[in-house]
Amino acid sequence: MSANLAKATINYKDLIDVASKLFEGEGLSNADANIIAEDLVAANLRGLDSHGISRIPMYLERIRRKVVNPQPNITIKNITPAVSLVDGDDGMGFLAAHKAMDEAVRLAKQSGIGLVGVRRSTHYGMAALYVKQAIEAGYISLAYTNSSPAIPPWGGRSTFLGASPFAAGVPGGKEVPYVLDMAMTVIARGKIRLAATHGEPIPPGLALDSEGAPTTDAKKAFEGVCLPFGGAKGSALAMLMDLLAGVLTGANYAGEVKSLYFDHSEPQNVGHLFVAIRPDLFVPQEEFEDRMDNFVNKTKEVPLAQGFDEILIPGEPEERTAIQRLKNGIPLTSEVIQSLCEEGTRQGIDLFSIFDNAK
Repeated sequence: MSANLAKATINYKDLIDVASKLFEGEGLSNADANIIAEDLVAANLRGLDSHGISRIPMYLERIRRKVVNPQPNITIKNITPAVSLVDGDDGMGFLAAHKAMDEAVRLAKQSGIGLVGVRRSTHYGMAALYVKQAIEAGYISLAYTNSSPAIPPWGGRSTFLGASPFAAGVPGGKEVPYVLDMAMTVIARGKIRLAATHGEPIPPGLALDSEGAPTTDAKKAFEGVCLPFGGAKGSALAMLMDLLAGVLTGANYAGEVKSLYFDHSEPQNVGHLFVAIRPDLFVPQEEFEDRMDNFVNKTKEVPLAQGFDEILIPGEPEERTAIQRLKNGIPLTSEVIQSLCEEGTRQGIDLFSIFDNAK
């Protein structure tokens, strides 16, 4: 297979093992490597392949260039009974973000609400990871982050604001929970990168090239600017993400967050802000769960518009994809497999045999 790599479908556990080995090979502890591997594969399971294992080579390159700390000393400073600040020590953002959400939940358990800022972090992958973490603990949550410049302020032509995904989670009772994860762009920038990798065009209206002209060329789009969703409204929300996750926390902001792909001059200093809320603050827990179930059921009973078969709650399509991929495996393109195998070869790890045995 090494001479003619083909696309394949691989079991999620095998993919976690591959990812974990590669991160350990660049100096991460076994525990930290496993956390990041599971998070990346979780994105693939949910169908967000742009935020999954395709990003491993980029992450490893940043570790090798010493702009990401493979063994960070992540610290937590309590500010008030309901507020803490996490210093990510320039480590992988996944690690700082999980610690921050754990801390937000801990604060909310005792104070009703927990607010945790994070600075000196890096890109933290799929934002849904952290609101799902809170849901599993039984808490409502909000997750804000800023990111490297990807979109212009409304009316501008050069990158300044990040795509900065916003995520929110509300646990349900017997019905599905609410899981929102959305970037401030018309389409996630990672999806444009993936299209560029595969040499595929993108639909019109998503991006401008470096000269400020509309383009359907994914490579030119990735080197240019993404457009905010909803025009001025999306731009305004991207500003809010930068204000709350960057200005407030002491992290980089206003275009200062370093590019994941093009800038290895120094650490990113990404900022995050997490909020956890106890769901029984205003009504008893059982009543809250009943009200959530009632909301979901009433939503799904709304008469359907033409062309629709059903109404889905945010996060529900991704959970359905995850169920299917857990059962049938995760599809990978030949380009992604090639990139992982090349990383393995660099570290003296034979990954070709794993993909050779995949379906």
